[in-house]
Amino acid sequence: MVRYIPNFLTICNLLSGCLGIVLIAEGDLNSGAYMIWVAAIFDFFDGLSARAFRAYSSIGGELDSLADMVSFGVLPSFIVYELLKNSLPDPLFYAAFIAFSIAAFSAIRLAIFNIDTRQTSSFIGLPTPASALLISALPLSDIPIVEQLMNNDIFLIVLVLVVSYLLVARVELMALKFDGFGWTKNKLKYSFMLISLVLVLILNTIAIPLVIVLYIIFSLFKNSWQSSPGKSS
Repeated sequence: MVRYIPNFLTICNLLSGCLGIVLIAEGDLNSGAYMIWVAAIFDFFDGLSARAFRAYSSIGGELDSLADMVSFGVLPSFIVYELLKNSLPDPLFYAAFIAFSIAAFSAIRLAIFNIDTRQTSSFIGLPTPASALLISALPLSDIPIVEQLMNNDIFLIVLVLVVSYLLVARVELMALKFDGFGWTKNKLKYSFMLISLVLVLILNTIAIPLVIVLYIIFSLFKNSWQSSPGKSS
């Protein structure tokens, strides 16, 4: 039964995304955004359990991508659509087309990941959970300036363009896959997670954009460190 645990957690990820979409459709934008966080937790532990139990399967990998498409592609697109539809003319066309660009580029990113053999210990392009968490921070923040930006259609359109580009950008980013639980091989990942946790505890949801930027900086540092003379890649 142990080998089915990762797939069970993946299904929980998928159901979290579906529930988030329903909540947003019912007018509860905040709860819908929180379901991205719930889905991200299930997504983290399904991979962790697969490695811990060595429960790898081709169907598990495909199922994971399908779940991610719903929770980290479609669900954040719904959030952006809800934010845009009141400020753009003909929301069923303009707002939907702009917002669901995130879903389209997420699909491209996940399809590339499934066939790219280079992305076993790292990612190329921003992972879909990271982009979704970034979007989720918008409705959850109670800081006035963020609330103003959330109602600014120009800002939201630029954000969609940036996120869409990062999803398919040819930039190598570290994967939070642990080689055991020792400090030596995972010190950069542990450091990133610790700093991120402190930022979230201090700044709450407004820390999410900072965490994403920090993630990119740590990844670039890791790439630079591994490519320096005397370091293995």
